[in-house]
Amino acid sequence: MQPIISNCLCVTLTFALMNGEKVVLHPRNKHRFNYDFAQLVKSNPLFRDFIIVNAYGNESINFSNPAAVKILNQSLLSHFYDVHHWDIPEGYLCPPVPGRADYIHYLADLLAEDRNGIIPTGKSVKGLDIGTGANCIYPIIGRKEYGWSFIGSDTDSLAIKAAKTIVEVNPVLAGQAFLRLQANKHHVFKDIIKPGERFDFTMCNPPFHASAEEAAAASEKKGKNLGYAKGKVGTLNFGGKNNELWYAGGELEFIRKMIEESLLFGSQCLWFTSLVSKSSNLQFIYGALKYAKATQVETVQMAQGQKISRFVAWTFQDQEARRKWLTK
Repeated sequence: MQPIISNCLCVTLTFALMNGEKVVLHPRNKHRFNYDFAQLVKSNPLFRDFIIVNAYGNESINFSNPAAVKILNQSLLSHFYDVHHWDIPEGYLCPPVPGRADYIHYLADLLAEDRNGIIPTGKSVKGLDIGTGANCIYPIIGRKEYGWSFIGSDTDSLAIKAAKTIVEVNPVLAGQAFLRLQANKHHVFKDIIKPGERFDFTMCNPPFHASAEEAAAASEKKGKNLGYAKGKVGTLNFGGKNNELWYAGGELEFIRKMIEESLLFGSQCLWFTSLVSKSSNLQFIYGALKYAKATQVETVQMAQGQKISRFVAWTFQDQEARRKWLTK
């Protein structure tokens, strides 16, 4: 059977991009509009010290300052997601919350496709976050927005320890998010998905770069754009450890490995998904999924301003099997 490849690209999004217009986040994304700094300060008084007035006379923060980015995340997670104790070790990835929330909301739409548009909610909906990192962002958002439960995996033991602490000290997550260490960095699903477990979806933000050198060069370039002095890449605003930034063979090799291993767990997972950083990588991914005999492939486009991102989703179950899965 040939896989059905579908591009879930909203017509209004396409029109806006063609005309050079800015496009907004998902309609259910709580971060679609400008930040309410007064409310964020109310949720986290320490945030007040990082507010500046930009060249347009508007309140903002210095996005080139890692401390400002981190406390913005703390304030957003406290105000919108009831996570009042959130911290990560120095140097670990501090992801932008609005974009991460979009992935969760579009995943919800994907799950609703086989349920007449009704989004499945509650702890019986189980997700697997590959490379959850020290920040645990996807389980936080998915749990708060839809009540889903999560398993998060990572190859970094310190990241797992930090994520476990976030879960343990925040009641909204306790008992509904669990962390597992992937001991073999060359495995994705192996040793993480246990016999008899079922996941409604998997998600992943794979390492973009193919080597430490490539990651360092990209960080240096970003640092220059943000105004850092040469050699200060270690203080980049969003951070990131080696396993978060690069993988031998880059994003394509990581996703290829993910597709290869997903074959082993096709009956235990409804949808496998992964972010894809570059649209030029899609044809290779489609080819790999065709070779793997995926039943259906979806490409879900997301956008914020002029920045376009996407995730690819695939399943080894036909539509009838998916409907039965979601009605159990």
